[in-house]
Amino acid sequence: MKKFLKFENVTDLDLAQTLDCGQSFRWVEREDGGFDGVAFGRSVTVRLDGTDLYIENADESDRELWHSYFDLGLDYGKIREEISAIHPILADAAKYAPGIRILRQEPYEALCTFIISQNNNIKRIKGIVQRLCEQFGDRLPDGTYAFPDAEKMASLTADDLAPLRAGFRNRYLVDAARKVADGDVDLEKCRSCDYDEARRELMQITGVGVKVADCALLFGLHRIEAFPLDVWMKRAMATLFPGMTPGDFGQYAGIAQQYIFHYSRMNPKLFEQT
Repeated sequence: MKKFLKFENVTDLDLAQTLDCGQSFRWVEREDGGFDGVAFGRSVTVRLDGTDLYIENADESDRELWHSYFDLGLDYGKIREEISAIHPILADAAKYAPGIRILRQEPYEALCTFIISQNNNIKRIKGIVQRLCEQFGDRLPDGTYAFPDAEKMASLTADDLAPLRAGFRNRYLVDAARKVADGDVDLEKCRSCDYDEARRELMQITGVGVKVADCALLFGLHRIEAFPLDVWMKRAMATLFPGMTPGDFGQYAGIAQQYIFHYSRMNPKLFEQT
């Protein structure tokens, strides 16, 4: 009999909106609407039945981990109400995808996946991440693979990563692994220190600029004040929120950013010349 965890009365969570919106790259949608994925070295299937969230291949010992991963302790309905007052278009964006939650991912994995994301699309990012795990991650009982840790990757060279077909990003990944493994970059410190200091800490890594640092902080360390600005978001800010800055979105700027990002990508007509 399959083991599973059940979380009841889960609201403001849509699995597709959350797991396939570009914040995590290890989830694959099933025909039944569930998702197969690997996080924190655990291979699971997640599905929603109304307001019941099921985590298959997990047990009570993992309850706290998955409760944290899906950020179930945060009241997203209340946050949406608060940030919707900032701007009418943000209110529209929040209504458009109310099921987006910010995942609390493993920090090193989030750092690496957003290094890989540079000048890349989601399909290709997923392919590179999958090859990285298959080549260098530990094999799990069901045949899937965990994300390799910094210590394992620190022993590699850029040439070792050539089969990933990640190009120039290979040397960035190696530099990130070595600096994290050696303690030159302290990810746990970035969880609670001053935001600008956390950003500077991550930007010690070759190839990590402001945008990648902000993504790693938002999606790996749950710094929900982060507001990553990629090409889509810069365009959205200029067109939909002229004169506004990330600081104008308040303490939940990162959640607002995800609503805006998804809304903008799904509604290109917003950017058509009138």
